[in-house]
Amino acid sequence: MTTATARHDTARAWTELLRWVPTGSLVGGAWTEAGSGRSIDVLDPATEERIATVPDGTVDDALAAVDAASGSLEAWSRTSPRHRGEVLRRAFVLMTERAEDIARLMTLENGKALPDARGEAAYAAEFFRWYSEEAVRNVGEVMTAPSGANRILVTRRPIGVALLITPWNFPAAMLTRKIGPALAAGCTVVCKPASETPLTALAIGRILEEAGVPPGVVNIVPSRRSGELARALLADERVRKLSFTGSTEVGRTLLAQAADTVVSCSMELGGNAPFVVFADADLDAAVEGAMVAKMRNGGEACTAANRFYVETPVAERFSEMLAARMGALRMGRGLDEGVQLGPLVNAPSRDKVRELVDDVRAEGASAIVGGEDPQGTGYFYPATVLAGVPPKSSLLRTEIFGPVAPVVSFSDEDEAVAMANDTEYGLASYVYTGDLGRGLRVAEAIETGMVGLNRGLVSDPAAPFGGVKQSGLGREGGHDGMLEYLEQKYIATSW
Repeated sequence: MTTATARHDTARAWTELLRWVPTGSLVGGAWTEAGSGRSIDVLDPATEERIATVPDGTVDDALAAVDAASGSLEAWSRTSPRHRGEVLRRAFVLMTERAEDIARLMTLENGKALPDARGEAAYAAEFFRWYSEEAVRNVGEVMTAPSGANRILVTRRPIGVALLITPWNFPAAMLTRKIGPALAAGCTVVCKPASETPLTALAIGRILEEAGVPPGVVNIVPSRRSGELARALLADERVRKLSFTGSTEVGRTLLAQAADTVVSCSMELGGNAPFVVFADADLDAAVEGAMVAKMRNGGEACTAANRFYVETPVAERFSEMLAARMGALRMGRGLDEGVQLGPLVNAPSRDKVRELVDDVRAEGASAIVGGEDPQGTGYFYPATVLAGVPPKSSLLRTEIFGPVAPVVSFSDEDEAVAMANDTEYGLASYVYTGDLGRGLRVAEAIETGMVGLNRGLVSDPAAPFGGVKQSGLGREGGHDGMLEYLEQKYIATSW
């Protein structure tokens, strides 16, 4: 496809979506063009062309959103759980009906291949369905005190106004995974989507409006001034919850700011997932799982397999099989038919991946496939498998966030576990073995919040998603996800 044709297709695709996707902030039920007069250009990473502009929200815009959220909190929290659940259920239905539009919108502003975007659209909608069911399950407790002197009643109440900060890599799913439980619990929200991908968030805001969410319950303010907005909102005593998905570095800063007002924090931070393959594993299944764990979203995922540790007897064979599969992926513009690997989200992301590969090759690693930065328009980097990676390489301590698979061999189970745990992160890990006992033993020993045992995908709306160590605090998804937006109240009484 020529660049001119790609640009024409981008313009046509965006024009078709523009009929229902808003390009302003959502504050108090009104779509506004508020801001300082500055705007955010949303780019197609495949063509580097502008596809839309949205307002670059200011602190005043964000505080107006807090005003709206605070003003609607009492009424929404008193709405019956069944009603809140029905609203979320309608949102699920609407997202499902518009899944193809949402997928194409994500591909336009994020670059991911359309099959990945379709998968995310379905996954994102499921959070609305799951929390439509969980809304009626805010259960408490009652018991007799051990002394027999009184009863102990425990209830759970909405925590209050929640600030939701979402990343660009899963612009739909990371938003619905936060909004769903917040609304189910009876909270109101202010959402700050990533400046690279605001359109998906705004589209979801439109859907929630149509589903019956009252004005002020969901507010969305795109902005490039993330740090400035976060500081101002976390200092506002009306904001009682922060849910953030992003880098560990930014997470540390937000936690420090939240400490001043003792804001409850849910933090889903960086990852450095090990993918461990033992010699007794089904290699075909392991490679299939590796393609999911590594190449889902083009490697731009916090759960992405980042380090491949393979037992020495099968390391070479596994590397060759993985290289054959990754090398066969068709790279190109995500909207094009048959494309399996789109561009990275922006130039800095592409440059980072290129530098990481260049550095590890200078350390003695070799590329079995890929490793060469393509020339031309778009932020593309090919699927790359690296062999001979030194066990202490800096690459193994860095979240790659791209389609690069470094392979390191190990000699026994203890060494594999030690290598897997040699990181400050602890989000996800993957283990492949034909011995179930060993698999469970290793899964327990690896210091991560989630483990895929003979499986390359761990994410599920019904499961608690989160990490340990410096990969975060709290859990999203499952029943635990709603508990993050509820506070316990203990009542001592007698009757």
